[in-house]
Amino acid sequence: MMIWILTDGKIGDRVQCAGIAAVLGRDYIEKTVSPRAPFEWIAPYGPIDPRDGPDHEDSVIAPPFPDVLIASGRRAIPYARAVKQLSGGKTFVVLLKDPRIRAHFADLIWAPLHDRRKGGNVFATLTSPHGLKAKIEASAARSGMAFAQLEQPLLGVVLGGPSGGARYDESAAQSLAARLIKAAGKFSSLAVTPSRRTPAVFIDALKDALGDHAAFFWEGEGENPYTDILGAAASLVVAADSHNMMSEAAAAAAGVYAWRPDGLAAKLGWFVDEMERCGRVRPFETDAAPFDAPPIDATGEIAAEIKRRLAVR
Repeated sequence: MMIWILTDGKIGDRVQCAGIAAVLGRDYIEKTVSPRAPFEWIAPYGPIDPRDGPDHEDSVIAPPFPDVLIASGRRAIPYARAVKQLSGGKTFVVLLKDPRIRAHFADLIWAPLHDRRKGGNVFATLTSPHGLKAKIEASAARSGMAFAQLEQPLLGVVLGGPSGGARYDESAAQSLAARLIKAAGKFSSLAVTPSRRTPAVFIDALKDALGDHAAFFWEGEGENPYTDILGAAASLVVAADSHNMMSEAAAAAAGVYAWRPDGLAAKLGWFVDEMERCGRVRPFETDAAPFDAPPIDATGEIAAEIKRRLAVR
């Protein structure tokens, strides 16, 4: 079975597609689209960039066409639609996340439950796919290489950014720092990692406010020790503005506490409510005591649905 994953290179999309492809148990080929204007602007509507046609040298969608194509991101959708047509309908097309368009050409659309996407070709789960569980478990087994020198137990903090209206200013950083300092009293070490989306003003204010309370604060140099924090921490405080980060943290063994920035999007608020309702996540105020809860990982569930639909097509 030949599998392609098709994205515009964004790490979040690549992680989701690759995670599912790996669980399918097959090797896969990664394809990256980069349409020119105006084709980039009008995606997911309209055609592919003509220079990427299958008869052009170095086309990202040149035959032989795959048995399964897993695509994510609006720029990738016209290319997924083209592969479906060019293959004579033989390629099984999977779209990840709500494509925001009528996508009857797709054999399966995975969307998070909070997007409320409906249809016979839709499969929804509470958390998102990622394929990081093995890396998280490996980090836990070696006690998180980047944190082997830190005293345990460790409180890990994973930050997001101002997507969907979430507020990440100096005042928010100071408020979070005060709460983290209180919570850290029950731990021997505190480790913080921002994301690519975390504003510099927030990072600087949080780092200053935490001072010596933070035994480790990643400042962007070298590889982000994100999975090491997820694996090594006894408890995790995770920004609720990222569905992916919350989903990845839920695959770890640690108890997860959701920090809800002011201005959090309503659909993400609903998602966190559901995670709290099922007991995998607790709200973060000033306490982050470790607790036991079964890890959640939707990656295998989504891959199983792909296999089921392939078997009956």
